[in-house]
Amino acid sequence: MQIEVVTAKFLNGVHGYYFSPNGHELKKNDLVIVDTEKGKDIARIVKETEKIDAHELAEPLKDVVKMATDEEVELYKENQKKASNLLPEIIKIVKEEGLDMKVISTECNYNFSRLTINFTAENRVDFRDLVKKLAEKFKVRIDLRQIGPRDTTRILGGFGPCGLECCCHKGFGINDHISIKMAKNQNLSLNPNSISGLCGKMLCCLAYENQYYQEIMKKMPKLNSSILTPDGQGKVIYNDLLKQTVSVKFETETTSEIKEYSLSDLKKR
Repeated sequence: MQIEVVTAKFLNGVHGYYFSPNGHELKKNDLVIVDTEKGKDIARIVKETEKIDAHELAEPLKDVVKMATDEEVELYKENQKKASNLLPEIIKIVKEEGLDMKVISTECNYNFSRLTINFTAENRVDFRDLVKKLAEKFKVRIDLRQIGPRDTTRILGGFGPCGLECCCHKGFGINDHISIKMAKNQNLSLNPNSISGLCGKMLCCLAYENQYYQEIMKKMPKLNSSILTPDGQGKVIYNDLLKQTVSVKFETETTSEIKEYSLSDLKKR
């Protein structure tokens, strides 16, 4: 059976989720109020109505309740500032409780009925007493969410080894599966220090750029293969995948010479 869905992202989130359009005419970038297991929140439509097979749903489908008003959007922005301002106080309380955890950030839903605290920890942390204390102090439902190093970098941001802002902080590569094969496709050193980001995990940009390398590799000649060039027959010793050039070695009994050719020139042969 097929059902109608829209895909939406929460304003402080990175992943898209299916919702029932619930009879609403929705367009990309519309801001809407959606129902969730933890209450209502604001989300942005990132993919318009489509039909999918019901078995694709991992959990029961929630509804788009209504379009978000300008007042609700402003309320969301004000409450996010309020949540951020609570961060120093929450960090202080965690230290007083003597818990071995590092608070990374705070966020809330649009009407501040829920406060989410993102943290990292090396070991399991019993934070039940902390939740009670924070709920009593701030008079709001408290969610503590343990996150990993990749999500920590996504939230805090920073600059990668390329000198640019981290891809994950800008929203790239978050949902991509990243593998060592991608580094091999790009002729990168497999030294962990060379292919790891600030989070210590493999660079997001490996997946972001992988499709280009997969396509261009299909067009390049194989290493050590014999190839006909404008200057005669030679052996391929190096492919520059970005410049799309091929280095070819010519050898005789007395001489050895290496020349570089553009892929387009070789294709004309």
